[in-house]
Amino acid sequence: MRTRASLIGAGLLALAGCGNDGSAEPAAVPPPTTVNMPAASAGGACELLDFASAAKAVGVSFDVSGATEVNGTQSCVLRSQQAQAPDLTLSISKTKADVAIFKQEAVPRGGTSLSGLGRAAYRSVSAPAKGKAATAEVGWLSKDGRLVTVRYSGAPEDDQDSAEELVPGLVELAKKIDSRH
Repeated sequence: MRTRASLIGAGLLALAGCGNDGSAEPAAVPPPTTVNMPAASAGGACELLDFASAAKAVGVSFDVSGATEVNGTQSCVLRSQQAQAPDLTLSISKTKADVAIFKQEAVPRGGTSLSGLGRAAYRSVSAPAKGKAATAEVGWLSKDGRLVTVRYSGAPEDDQDSAEELVPGLVELAKKIDSRH
């Protein structure tokens, strides 16, 4: 009988240690960390951009970059993780165009000439229309034979005047890009 009582007592003690008395806190899970990668980490044309210079140029912070190359044209798009607009796009294509062809074929309707950038350059601003945002664009024929454009597409509420105000900043950004490639 004593053996049986000892076994029952030992079993009860073992079971008593298995219960949850409610005092133990669950292990805290650390919050996810965000790693901010530089714009250049996307490669391609993004190697010529950085988020700080873009923000200074247009007054908008970007934190996502994406690069692509299609038919010899390299492109980079900067935007915010939080919204699809606004965005900033850089495109670079090799060209055999000379200054005359550039001025005749590459400058969009309404574009005006710029000096002090590449072999020839233009600036262009467009109003929002049919679901498209207002845009500001600077394009140039680089000294090494490339057609380069940097284009800001605004948020839905932006108008043509707000796009116009961005042109000086885009010109400065274009000069920085031109000096890098």
